[in-house]
Amino acid sequence: MAERPVRRMQAGTLASAATDAVAIEEPLEIRIAGDAVAITMRTPGADAQLAAGFLYAEGIIRSMDDLGTLSHCGRVGEDGYGNVLDVIPAPGAHLDLERVQATRRGTLTTAACGVCGRRSVDDLLALVSPLSVVERIPRRLVATSPELLRAAQATFSRTGGTHAAAILAADGSTLAVHEDIGRHNAVDKVVGTLLLAGRLGNPRSPVASLPPAVLVVSGRSSFEMVQKAAMARIPVLASVGAATTLAIDLATRAGVTLAAFVRSGTFNLYSHPERLVGED
Repeated sequence: MAERPVRRMQAGTLASAATDAVAIEEPLEIRIAGDAVAITMRTPGADAQLAAGFLYAEGIIRSMDDLGTLSHCGRVGEDGYGNVLDVIPAPGAHLDLERVQATRRGTLTTAACGVCGRRSVDDLLALVSPLSVVERIPRRLVATSPELLRAAQATFSRTGGTHAAAILAADGSTLAVHEDIGRHNAVDKVVGTLLLAGRLGNPRSPVASLPPAVLVVSGRSSFEMVQKAAMARIPVLASVGAATTLAIDLATRAGVTLAAFVRSGTFNLYSHPERLVGED
């Protein structure tokens, strides 16, 4: 957060100048071995997690074993320091830059049939196999997930200007939570947090007994939100906002349970209801 001057209009009167807490917005350029691959506007903080989560969702990396170092470029004190992050692959790892360059923030495109939703789903499912519906997750956890998320939104409470995402275990434990001005960034940060901790893409993880169960987001469920859940093998996506047609289509085919309009203990369930259990 930062402070900016503000004058508030109340009851027809313009108040004297005061200060207001405002969410910070700065660009982050993600590089791989010095080559720029993406620029996103984000709230500074957890940049390494954001980059790792983004590259994981795009299928560029498969686990933390593909990563060598993640470090900011430049010198402390220089103008713009902290807004460029260079990812150095691990020795022997090959990261496919062409895949990043062929995407538009997660949507693979092709000249074969133009841009269409069905092809976007097909392209993603070529990268990741559908989740098997074997988990049993309490419906109550999905219904109350926004409350758990809201309790962690310290920046939103001060500024009203950030989105948030959290990854929950089936017992309600919060595995990761982050805020950001961009809802995609918030999801990349929580996925990247688990990835860098060795909890994703690692079947030998020592915390495999507490796997991610629910990804809850403060905004709507779009194609990209479902993509990130499917790539991270998170079986349930819960959103405070609405779901789009393509999000529902992808969730259905990718084996993701999609719940939208999750508010005040109620929600709309669009795909794979058999995964959720509990008293009706």
